[in-house]
Amino acid sequence: MSAAASGEQPLLSLRGVRKSYGTGAARKVVLDGIDLDVAEHACVVVVGSSGSGKSTLLRVVDLLDDVDDGQVLLDGEDVADPWVDANAVRARLAMVFQQYNLFPHLRVLDNVTLAPRVVHRWPRAEAEQAGLAMLEKVGLAHKARAYPDQLSGGEQQRAAIARALVTGPELLLLDEVTSALDPELVGEVLDLLLALRDEGTTMLVATHEMGFARDVADEVVFLHEGRVHERGTPAEVLDDPRRERTREFLRRLR
Repeated sequence: MSAAASGEQPLLSLRGVRKSYGTGAARKVVLDGIDLDVAEHACVVVVGSSGSGKSTLLRVVDLLDDVDDGQVLLDGEDVADPWVDANAVRARLAMVFQQYNLFPHLRVLDNVTLAPRVVHRWPRAEAEQAGLAMLEKVGLAHKARAYPDQLSGGEQQRAAIARALVTGPELLLLDEVTSALDPELVGEVLDLLLALRDEGTTMLVATHEMGFARDVADEVVFLHEGRVHERGTPAEVLDDPRRERTREFLRRLR
């Protein structure tokens, strides 16, 4: 059930969010008035063709990109306001990208504990205890002392997810986290995300994995040309879409 339907304030709300790049004739509108809610402990999955605005949507939530107009409300606070402390907001969120972005010269445990030690000022012993616990959770405790190039792609992405989760973020943002993986490695990352969903981790996910969307999403949002073209339960959007553009998108995937 959505936050709006239950009467609860969503953890995240986007209202009329607009974002464009370039100027003049070269200006490209990427987000064109996005309205979106993510309830606490819910998983909202965003799907759409390349260029539909999925990644930009996550970047404006994480304040990596400024919005041109609209509100990004985190627990009721407009964090898109220029006066807001962006670093304080990002400390409440965590984002995992398509590429793992692990530091190759640091061991896995050091990658996972870098933000807790440097940004959050945790003592090393506390950070390493939390980091080892998180690596255990994602099935990588035995790789804690390894370097990233000694891990498979799936293991590196799981390490990146452990790094994102170690400080206990309120919202986890995931941007096509399986797109850089070989097909045989996708399943281990999707299994981890499914487990996180079952534990109640609040997630906003951009993905092209329709099976994952069907299995874990509370709501599926189909973006087209920077707009929410259709939204609903996985069964509604993926199995019985109302809009022809949604049906065309799903036919191409199949």
